[in-house]
Amino acid sequence: MAASWVIKRWCSSAAAAPGTGTRWERIRNSRAGVWVRSLLSDYKDACREVFVDAYKRPVKATVYLSLLGGIGACCYSNPDDSSFHANLLETSNQLALLSPWIRSGTSDGHVQSLLKLRNEGQLRYASLGLVSVIYSSDYDPDSSLYEARCSAISVPWAELPKRVLDVGFAGHWWVLANKMKDYDINEEEFKHLPPNLASTAPPTPRETEQNERLHEESWKPLTIEEVEQKEEDSKQEAMEEDTQSGEKTQTPAKTQV
Repeated sequence: MAASWVIKRWCSSAAAAPGTGTRWERIRNSRAGVWVRSLLSDYKDACREVFVDAYKRPVKATVYLSLLGGIGACCYSNPDDSSFHANLLETSNQLALLSPWIRSGTSDGHVQSLLKLRNEGQLRYASLGLVSVIYSSDYDPDSSLYEARCSAISVPWAELPKRVLDVGFAGHWWVLANKMKDYDINEEEFKHLPPNLASTAPPTPRETEQNERLHEESWKPLTIEEVEQKEEDSKQEAMEEDTQSGEKTQTPAKTQV
């Protein structure tokens, strides 16, 4: 009797209890659900304020968007380690196609030093987000020497600027490109020339047009009249040279008399 009374009492109390709703409603009204809803509401208000501010101040918004786009483009085009090694081998092949007598000493020396460090495994790559750097180390990363493994005697980060060999930015390695400028001109050949011969000025537009005109005329076929005119001109020039040389030979004889 007592057991049946307890079961009836429990069933009646469960039926009298108010409904708690569905599982989604229980999750939504929980502490985690309330926190997520408040977080989404804050983000919604922040995005609304951003669009309203951009509408009110278009110049400021354009500047900010340009900066963000530039930073994103720099991060996307940041060169990696493989691109540096590919550029280094390409520049080495370009120098190998030239004779040692016409190679630039600056370009050849820089590329050869980088190749030596690469063969010895002493080139290191570090990405800084917007830019990348190539620097040198004292040992190969696979070396098992105590000096190469001990962190207490390793090279400090303060000496990193002195060891930087190249800087990569916007898809280019700028130091290597600068060293390869005029790589097919040997500066030592013009070292002992006088200043007026060592420095050359670019031709003026008038001289350029004249050279182009003469080049175009050189490809045209010659007529008989032009050939005869050139022969007459050459004969007159030869006669003038003979008369001038005769006058020069007669003047010393008059002075002796």
